[in-house]
Amino acid sequence: MYYVNREQIMQRLAAIPETVDAFEHLSREWDGTLLQGLAQERALHLAIESVTDVGSCLIDGFLMRDASSYSDIIEIIRDEGVIGSDLAEPLLLLVALRRPLVQEYYAWRRRELHPLTARLGPLLVQFRDEVERYLEREL
Repeated sequence: MYYVNREQIMQRLAAIPETVDAFEHLSREWDGTLLQGLAQERALHLAIESVTDVGSCLIDGFLMRDASSYSDIIEIIRDEGVIGSDLAEPLLLLVALRRPLVQEYYAWRRRELHPLTARLGPLLVQFRDEVERYLEREL
């Protein structure tokens, strides 16, 4: 019997639409201001944390193998059939941004629109949908 903290997962998935809205707005209105750059950084960080928090909850709840890194979280939930490979690839690119955003923030190019920003809205919605389908299937 698994103990999956579904409430915690659903809280994190419920935060995704606001992050998606931020990505869509930034992509549509980008003019390279400092404020937009900082907003982009935060939206990317929230996307990373949302995906990895949900992945960690799934790994813990379904007793999947332990993750050794953020990218490993994505690989595990791909290997366990939570998400497809088509989604795992861009999510691996996303989680690779955590270190530059959190530890090397002084070198982040705030005035540039990151290429993932325009792509992440639909990918996060797909992530949410695939996690919800997995939960329905497995529980």
